[in-house]
Amino acid sequence: MGSFSKQFLLLKAFYPSSCSHIQEFYTFSCNKHIIHAYRSEPMSYQDPTSLKSNGFPYSSHAMVPSTPVYYDEVGERKLHMRLESLNLKMGDGGIHLQPCLPGQYNHSLYPRVKGNNKITDASCGGIITKPLKATQLSSILQACSGSCFLQQGKQVHGQFIVNGFSNNCQLGEEILCKYVVCSSLLDAKNMFYKLDLSHTKPWNLMIRGFAMMGCFDFALLFYFKMLGCQVYPDRYTFPSVVKACGGLNNVKLGILVHDTIHLMGFKVDIYVGSALVKLYAQNGCIDNARCLFDKMSQRDCVLWNVMLHGYVKCGKLDNAIRKFQEMRSSGTKPNSVTFACLLSVCAVEALIDFGTQLHGLVVRCGLEFDSPVANTLLSMYTKCRELSDARKLFDLMPWTDLVTWNGMIAGLVQNGFMDEASHLFREMISACVKPDPITFASFLPSVTESASLMQGKEIHAYIVRHGVSLDVFVKSALIDIYFKCREVEMACKIFTHSTTVDVVLCTAMISGLVLNGMNVDAIEIFRWLLQVKMSPNTVTLASILPACAGLATLKLGKELHGNIIKTGLHGMCHVGSAITDMYAKCGELDLACRFFGKMSEKDAVCWNSMITSYSQNAKPVEALDLFRQMGVEGTKYDCVSVSAALSACANLQAIHYGKEIHGFMIKGSLSSDLFAESALIDMYAKCGNLNFARCVFDMMPEKCEVSWNSIIAAYGNHGLFKESLSLFNGMLGNGFEPDHITFLAIISLCAHAGRIDDGIHYFHCMTEEHGIPARMEHYACMVDLFGRAGRLIEAFETIKSMPFSPDAGVWGTLLGACRVHGNVELAEVASKQLFDLDPQNSGYYVLLSNIHADAAQWGRAHKVRCLMKERGVQKVPACSWIGINNTTHMFFAADASYLQSSQVYSLLNNLLPELRREGYVPQLCIPMHPQTMEMYLPEEFVQ
Repeated sequence: MGSFSKQFLLLKAFYPSSCSHIQEFYTFSCNKHIIHAYRSEPMSYQDPTSLKSNGFPYSSHAMVPSTPVYYDEVGERKLHMRLESLNLKMGDGGIHLQPCLPGQYNHSLYPRVKGNNKITDASCGGIITKPLKATQLSSILQACSGSCFLQQGKQVHGQFIVNGFSNNCQLGEEILCKYVVCSSLLDAKNMFYKLDLSHTKPWNLMIRGFAMMGCFDFALLFYFKMLGCQVYPDRYTFPSVVKACGGLNNVKLGILVHDTIHLMGFKVDIYVGSALVKLYAQNGCIDNARCLFDKMSQRDCVLWNVMLHGYVKCGKLDNAIRKFQEMRSSGTKPNSVTFACLLSVCAVEALIDFGTQLHGLVVRCGLEFDSPVANTLLSMYTKCRELSDARKLFDLMPWTDLVTWNGMIAGLVQNGFMDEASHLFREMISACVKPDPITFASFLPSVTESASLMQGKEIHAYIVRHGVSLDVFVKSALIDIYFKCREVEMACKIFTHSTTVDVVLCTAMISGLVLNGMNVDAIEIFRWLLQVKMSPNTVTLASILPACAGLATLKLGKELHGNIIKTGLHGMCHVGSAITDMYAKCGELDLACRFFGKMSEKDAVCWNSMITSYSQNAKPVEALDLFRQMGVEGTKYDCVSVSAALSACANLQAIHYGKEIHGFMIKGSLSSDLFAESALIDMYAKCGNLNFARCVFDMMPEKCEVSWNSIIAAYGNHGLFKESLSLFNGMLGNGFEPDHITFLAIISLCAHAGRIDDGIHYFHCMTEEHGIPARMEHYACMVDLFGRAGRLIEAFETIKSMPFSPDAGVWGTLLGACRVHGNVELAEVASKQLFDLDPQNSGYYVLLSNIHADAAQWGRAHKVRCLMKERGVQKVPACSWIGINNTTHMFFAADASYLQSSQVYSLLNNLLPELRREGYVPQLCIPMHPQTMEMYLPEEFVQ
C-alpha cells in the first residue's frame, strides 16, 4: 500500500470528523500534472481553506506538480473550470477520472500525523466507510510496517483500547509485533502481559525482540519462562533462541536447545540449522558444526558461508578451501560473502595463485565491482606484495568508497612504499573523500618511517581542523610520530589531554619513552597502568622489558618475568625475545641462554636476539654456533640474523666464516639488503681486509646513511684520516645527512690521529650546524680526544659540562688516560665514580692499582687489591686468538690448558732473547713485586 493511502487510512481512523464529508478520492493525470479530486456528500462542498482549518491539507507533490480540486455533484463545472486554467480539458492527453486504489499513488514526502486534534500536512485517498473495524486497524499496522512508525503504532494501540478490542488476540499480537519491530521493548513488555499467554506467538515475539536488540540473556529468560508456563515452543521459537545462545557463546545451552528440537519432533530447517552451525563454528566446535551441516538436506548459500567462516575462524584454512570446492560441486552459486571470506584466507596465507583463480571466478560471477569483494581483493593483493596488481584493480574500479582508499593506503604503507602512500593520501583529499580515523591510523606510520616532524604536525592540524575523531589508534600513531621525531613534550601532551586512556595508549607512551632513553618515566607509566587496574598485553610487556634492560635493573626484570609466567604470556615469541634481551643486557647471559632453551616456539626475532646478545657480550663463537643452529632448525635468516653473525665474525677475526656468509647473501635474497651489506663492510674492515670492504661499498646499487657510516668508520679504524674525511665529504655531496653515528666515527678518528682541533671542530659542527644533540658516547670520545693528548684537565672539564650524568664508559676513558699520563689525583676521582657505577668490573681495580704502582704508592696499590678481594671481584683473564686453517685458537693469560701450550711456551722462550737483542724491553706493571707477576706469568717468564 502506498504511503498516500496509508496516511488517508490513519486520517480516517483518528480524525473521522475531518473526513466525514468525503466519499471518494479521484486522480486526474496528464503529462506532468496530477490533479486530486474529492467527492463529498451532496450539498456539502467545502473550499480548501475550510478543509485546512479542520486539519485537512492543501498541498502539492514535491516532485510532480499537483492541484487538489474539491467538487460536489452540483458543482462539477468547477472541475472543468480548474482544468481550463491549466490549459487542459477532459479527454486531452489521457486525462481520466478514476478512484484512487490503495498503492496507486505513492506520496512519500508527507510528514507523519501527530497531535490530538490537528493533522500536519497529511494526504488522504481511497474509498472510506464510516464504521471503524479491527480489520482497519490491522490494515493500518500493515501499512506502517517500517520501524520508523512507532508513533502510529501507539495511536493504533490507543484505538485498540478505546474501541474495546482488548479481546482480539490477533490484533493485540500485531500491535506487540509492531513494538518489537520498532525496538520499543518497554511498550512491548506492557502489551505482552495484557495478551493471552497460553499461545506461543507472544512469547516468540518477545524472544525475537530481545534477540534483535542484543539482549540475549533476556531472550533466554523469556524462553525458559515460556517453558515454565507450559507453553510449548514451535518452529518459529528456535531461531531466535539459538541466536541468543550464540550471542552469549553458550555452546552447552545451544546443544540443549538442539536436543529439545529433536525431542519435540521438529526438523532442523534451514534457519535453525544455520543458527546452530554458526553457534558451533564460532565457538570452536567445528566438528559439531560439520556433523549438523552434513545431515541437513537443504543447504543454501548462507549455510555454506556459515560453514566456511567457521573453518576460517578455527584456523582450518585448508578445510575452508575444500568446503568451497564442495559448494561449487553441489551447484550452489557463491555470493559476495563467500568470495570475501575465501579471499581473506588468501590474504592471510599469501595464497596468491589461488587468490588469482578466485579473482577470475569473481569476474565470471559479475561481482568484481561489488564493494566488499573488491576491497577484499585489494587487501589480498597488497598482503601478497602484489602492489602493481592492487593498483591496477584500484584504478579500474568505477567507484571507490572510503574502505577502498583506506585499503590501498594501508597496503602501500605495509609494503614500505611511503612516498606512494603520501601521494595517494593527497589524491584522496583531492577527490573529496573525507578521511576517517582508520585512514589516519593506516597512513601515519608512513610519516613515522620518514620521521618528518613537519608533515606529522600538518596531519595533526588537519585532524583537529576537520573534527576527525581521535580514537586510541590515531592518538597512538600521533604519539609514535612525535616520539620518533624527538618531540617528547608534544607526545606527552596528547597522552595527558586524553579523556579516555587505555592499554594501547599506555603502550605507545612506554615504547616511546624507552626509545628516547627515558626508562624511569616508562616504568612510572607502567606502574600507573597497574594501579588503575589495566591489564598489560603482550605488546606492553615487550615494551617495558627494554626499560629494565636499559637501567640494568635485574630485580625489576625478574619481577616482571615472574608476573609474565603467572599470566601465561611467556610463550609468546615477542615477549620471550624481550625477556632474553633483558637478561643479556643485565649481564645475566646464562639466564638468557637458559630461558631461550626452554622456549617452546622460536621465531626469527628470538634467534636474532640471542645471537646478538652473544655477539655483544664477547662470545662470538657461541653466536656463530647459534647462527648455524638457527639454519638447521629451519628458521629463515633475515638481515638482522646475518648482521649479528657478521658482527661475531668481525669480533672473532674469522674472515673465512664472514666470506661464507657473504656467499650465502649473494645466493639468497639478502644480496642487496642495505643493512646486511653495511655489516659486511664492517666485518671485512675489522678483519683487516679494507680492499674487500671498499669493493662491497662500491658495488652497492643503493647506499644509505648506515653504508656511509660503515665505510667511514672502516677507514678511520685503519688510521686513514684523509681518506675517511674524503668519504665524509662524499657523503654530504651525495645528499646524505650525517647522523650521530657518523660524527662518532669522525671524532674517534680525530682522537686516534691526534687531531685535537679537528675533533673539537666536528663536535661543534654536529651540535650547532646539524642540530644533533651530543650523546654519552660523543662525550666519551671527546674525553678520549683530550686524554690521548695529555690534556686531562680539559677532559675532566668536558665531563663536568655534560648535561646528564656520565656513565662508567666516560669515567673509564678518563681513568685510562690517567694511567697513560700518570695523573694519580684525577685517577682517584674517576675510580671513586667507577666503583659506584660498576663495582664488579675488575678492570677498573687493576687499572687504579697499576697507576699507584707506577707512582710507587705501594700501600695504595695493595689497598685497591684488598678492596677487590673484599668485594669478591674476580679478575677476568686477558685472552687473544689467532685463526689458522679456518680454525680459531684462543689463549688466556697464565693458561696451561691449551693442548699445545708446552710447544708454545718453548717457542716463546726461544723468541724472547731475539726480541731483547732487537731492543725489546718488557714494561713491568709492578716491578718491585715479582710475586704479583707470578700471578699472571709462568716462572720461565719471570727473569
